[in-house]
Amino acid sequence: MKLILFDIDGTLISAGGAGTRSLNKAFEEILGIKDAFKNFEMAGKTDIQIIKEGLMFAGIEPSMSLVNELIESYLNNLKVEINNNSKHLKPGVKEFIEFIYYELNYPLGLLTGNLEKGARIKLEPFGLNLFFPVGAFGSDHEDRNQLLPIAIDRFSKKFKYSIDFHQCIVIGDTPRDVACAKPYGAKVIAVATGPYSVKDLQTTDADIVVESLSETTKILTLLS
Repeated sequence: MKLILFDIDGTLISAGGAGTRSLNKAFEEILGIKDAFKNFEMAGKTDIQIIKEGLMFAGIEPSMSLVNELIESYLNNLKVEINNNSKHLKPGVKEFIEFIYYELNYPLGLLTGNLEKGARIKLEPFGLNLFFPVGAFGSDHEDRNQLLPIAIDRFSKKFKYSIDFHQCIVIGDTPRDVACAKPYGAKVIAVATGPYSVKDLQTTDADIVVESLSETTKILTLLS
């Protein structure tokens, strides 16, 4: 048995810029700051980390009450912004997920910096939520490196089945996805469908680096 845990943005989908637009709108609505996240590096970070860094960049103390207010505004905007014509699945995602789920019968989960509610909003238009009954999210811990134990604990409690870190495979598109998994002994598939190239990802400790999830044959060498 292996537990396959997926990142979302850049790995499963492109939200068509919905996340960034929603964060910008939240900062404008609550703080009057326009384009707060222009040229801001978000890849692989948790949403709470991004919000706090955005506040500090603006010279504002990131109190939890303010962070929570911004989160509420962000999620409300995301429900609207996700309905755009630029959103799309990354190459090979649908076929790969269906193969793992229906043919190999491996359990799937999420390991993402997105807030849980935000993750579900982003996946809903693509009909993907049903494949991911468990996961760990940016709303569980600000530090992405703390999320893998949370995901395993949730899986074990939901399915009454104990799983080891070495039975986990994390799939993501950034060096941060690799860094949050390898210290625990989990395997990592790094996919170059986000902001990082194959060459960039090959400098990490990922077990396999692929152009996209269409490279099923190469990926199966790790899954078997």
